Amino acid sequence: MNTFKPVFTAIALAIVSVAVAPAARAGDTLLMQRVQQEKAMSLPQKGMSMADVERRFGAPTSKLDSRGGGSAKQPVINRWMYPGYIVYFERSHVIHTVLNTPAGNNTNPQSPK
Repeated sequence: MNTFKPVFTAIALAIVSVAVAPAARAGDTLLMQRVQQEKAMSLPQKGMSMADVERRFGAPTSKLDSRGGGSAKQPVINRWMYPGYIVYFERSHVIHTVLNTPAGNNTNPQSPK
């Protein structure tokens, strides 16, 4: 039986943990910066109606196709694009506003995920 294998595995895991830890902290820092940026911006707030959003922020650059609506448990989700952010509505009220980021996580919202 090879007694070096468990020791080698433990050492390898320790090295990987140390290497990944700074990346996790950097990701946390970027997320915190993004949250602070969102708080500083004037964005549509949860609960606002579509009419309120359009009156306060103007017409969106585009209104994307709605999703869902197949049942009461899957309400219609509407998405409006503005320069720099996307507003998500459940039926006709804001549920979330998301900043467009260079990270690539919402650069093509028209494609289903």
